[in-house]
Amino acid sequence: MSHSDLPASLYTAKQTRALDRTAIASGVPGFKLMQRAGHAAFDRLRQRWPDVRKLTLLCGGGNNGGDGFVVAVLAQRLGMQVQLLCVGGDDFAARLSGEALQAWEWLQTESVAWQLYNEQPFTGELIIDGLLGTGISGEVRDPFRTAIKQINRAGLPVVALDIPSGLCSDTGAVLGVAVRADMTVTFIGVKRGLLTHEGPAFTGELLFDGLRVSDDVYESVDVAGFITGADDLSHLLPPRSTTTHKGDCGHVLVIGGDTGMGGAAIMAAQAAGRCGAGLVTVATRAEHLSALLSRYPEAMAVGVRSGSELEPFIERADVLVVGPGLGKNAWGEQLLMQALGADKPLVLDADALNLLTLRREFGQRNGERWVITPHPGEAARLLGCSVAGLQADRFAAVVELQAAFGGVALLKGPGSLSFDGDALHLNPTGNPGMASGGMGDVLSGVIGALIAQGLSAADATRLGAWLHGAAADRSAALYGTRGMQATDLLAQLRLLVNGL
Repeated sequence: MSHSDLPASLYTAKQTRALDRTAIASGVPGFKLMQRAGHAAFDRLRQRWPDVRKLTLLCGGGNNGGDGFVVAVLAQRLGMQVQLLCVGGDDFAARLSGEALQAWEWLQTESVAWQLYNEQPFTGELIIDGLLGTGISGEVRDPFRTAIKQINRAGLPVVALDIPSGLCSDTGAVLGVAVRADMTVTFIGVKRGLLTHEGPAFTGELLFDGLRVSDDVYESVDVAGFITGADDLSHLLPPRSTTTHKGDCGHVLVIGGDTGMGGAAIMAAQAAGRCGAGLVTVATRAEHLSALLSRYPEAMAVGVRSGSELEPFIERADVLVVGPGLGKNAWGEQLLMQALGADKPLVLDADALNLLTLRREFGQRNGERWVITPHPGEAARLLGCSVAGLQADRFAAVVELQAAFGGVALLKGPGSLSFDGDALHLNPTGNPGMASGGMGDVLSGVIGALIAQGLSAADATRLGAWLHGAAADRSAALYGTRGMQATDLLAQLRLLVNGL
């Protein structure tokens, strides 16, 4: 199971606890759910590491530790060597309650040996993290902090139960220190923090098990958002009719490419064409026309000196992509003002967003028809906050961006988030190879092409982010992440939009 196999719904810790309570109220005992969780994790680790015969388990006193107790019993029954280390002080056993206590009592009947954690050496070939679950608030304190640091220094594969200890399940922030897992098996609901901010770096391979909870339970609890996946691609971009012509596929106008930055506009235009736009026009500095036409002869190219020269080209376009290489000088400002004054869908990126920051009155125009695509630095400037403050809760930040500027907001970064004022979507695709210049320009062209082909701004944004990351993932699978260039995505994008 990979990210593409995850269910579509995302949950906060509070919503996940509501799923637990509702499942129990429906007639499934809490200890039965805990046993199912332990079985699911144990089965997955055996599939991934079939030759492992020695386990070290670190368990806290909550239900996360209870899941670990179940794994310990299953491992011993299979003849594995089990080192069970209990973290939480000398009165560890006396403080257990609920399902964790039931699991502990079961552990005793199975004669599984255990020790209080005291920084002793690990004897296992693989570590199970059952220290802290989704209920943690504030920074991790000792002895858990010390145990987590020892896990991360051990150099052994790590399986986290439900969530890596120390990772905030709601935001993806590390609470001082967190377990860096090779695999995380999460239960009942996918916690939204696993897939954004620092979550992907600590989660490793993310697997899900619903513990056989019924659909009725899920229907009774609200969700925090949705994961965009491959199924959305086939739904939103069905095969074209045999009678389709270029006029049916939309006309994208890319506006940008100030002196010395012509490549940004060219890449956005190429991405729009590769993702299916019927026509692409680029309005840029005249000195870039030769390079543009030699690189992308299918595009229509126009050199413009001022915003007023844009008007006839805006009228012919279905969607405007504004910002790649636009610059922050008078030329770029004039072009942006002309675009904002048109009654056209807009995709605003890069310097268009920087100009919005410099000229806040721009943000009062046409806000319901645009998509803004800031990275964390741009988003922090738009909201007038620090990058660290914004990243501390990306979910709140994307909602605030949309409230302030209207339309659809896409907050880029690991686990990119989009919000249209109604539904929040998270994109699970992408990799560190995308940390190179021009990636945002390609993304803006992708989103513009999808809007031109008839997708709503919200659907074009979430699917565009998925396609962009998926193309990078395919490129990384072929050539690795280091040295990846934005133009490497173009061939993969064409394959993806055709379902290949």
